Amino acid sequence: MIKLFNNNGSVIDENGILYKVRDILQYGDEVFFDIPSRSLVLLFCQNTVDSLFFYINCIERKVVPILIDAQSDYSLTENIIERYNPDFIIAPTTFSNNFSNYFCINNFKSYNIFKNNENIVKLLDPILSLLLSTSGTTGSPKLVRLSYSNLVSNASSICGYLNITDKDRAISSLPMNYSFGLSIINSHLFVGGSILMTMESITQRKFWNIFDEFKVTSLSGVPYTFEILKKFRLLNFELPSLKKLTQAGGKLSNDLIEYFADYSRNKGIDFIVMYGQTEGTARLSYLPSEFINTKLGSIGRPIPGGRFHLVDEKGVKIEASETPGELIYTGPNVMLGYADKLDDLFDGDVNQGVLSTGDIAYFDFDGFYFIVGRIKRFIKIFGNRINLDELEQLLKKSGVDSACVGKDNLLLVYLLLEENKIIAKDILSKKLGIHPSAIELRIIQEFPKNESGKTLYSQLQF
Repeated sequence: MIKLFNNNGSVIDENGILYKVRDILQYGDEVFFDIPSRSLVLLFCQNTVDSLFFYINCIERKVVPILIDAQSDYSLTENIIERYNPDFIIAPTTFSNNFSNYFCINNFKSYNIFKNNENIVKLLDPILSLLLSTSGTTGSPKLVRLSYSNLVSNASSICGYLNITDKDRAISSLPMNYSFGLSIINSHLFVGGSILMTMESITQRKFWNIFDEFKVTSLSGVPYTFEILKKFRLLNFELPSLKKLTQAGGKLSNDLIEYFADYSRNKGIDFIVMYGQTEGTARLSYLPSEFINTKLGSIGRPIPGGRFHLVDEKGVKIEASETPGELIYTGPNVMLGYADKLDDLFDGDVNQGVLSTGDIAYFDFDGFYFIVGRIKRFIKIFGNRINLDELEQLLKKSGVDSACVGKDNLLLVYLLLEENKIIAKDILSKKLGIHPSAIELRIIQEFPKNESGKTLYSQLQF
């Protein structure tokens, strides 16, 4: 089995102090002395070297971590603790919470280690490496079970198509407990590159100061990241070290794609749009920079080692181009399966390398794939099937930000501005022919988002 982390890989803090992976593992010998292999650990993550120290040691020592955000409300994480009964909890020393049934056995810099009072031997699946939340929502008990080969195969593939080498340096612009953010760490350390860990946001001056000072070569973000980058013109700084700009975590609008494609072209930077899911260990496809304009809006082609195909509503494979169907991915990075409770961690590979993405897509004559919606993001209005994602995109083209939900014969549209009601009503009723009686418009201060910037539709009330 190939190691996920190259011993020559480096982790750098905001002060420029560099730690080699080999040193991190050596320091871990004493810290992990009382944490046996195959233990289940709940790790509260921050974008710090200390947090990454525990993640790297867990993976290398075959300790299985559940990664959640250290900013999580404790009432949410209680659910995970109750369902999975982890052997250990590793949390920042700033935590004021007392974990019932746990006692502190050790500490390392800014983290405390708590041990479960119960000495329960857990016979975890031997290939289980890591547990991540399905959508970045920190308190969800539904977790994705990933294997060691999942992590290695996806890191290797990413390094291949992005041409990441030991000379590349990324920055932690996304949470490390989020699959996209974690894949940035994994891929760079896989080839012996480096990762600069910072708690600073892209909106903070210090972020860009250390970005420039430590010569970061790669910047990654979700759609919300790129909206902020454009709005505040944050890339107007002189960043001579920047060589790669990558996006995933949701569909980026065509306008923003063209904007950043032009910026990248003028600066001699590679801009790569990607598509992925936590269930695929992070990334499933990519659109090379040379096709950004000619295949605008495409998720590209599968990553090396992966394959796409489409199926219709009856599960029959679609052979014709320009024909929408559910996108199915096959590859070595597909998760083992989901977990809702401790017993699920003993299961083997349920998916067997095949992932039903839940996305509706089509491929063109050149074999490039385009996402057009989600299977579950459809409702019927008086017998007509309505794609809620397409409605949002249509409103967006008219300058109206929205979040569309609903049920059969009721379309509920959340808007940020009162004055947008007239525009939205006109588009939905006149242009699309949806009867006004089936439309309800509501004003909301902000759309609920997860940490990757995706709208949390489940939090919008009917």
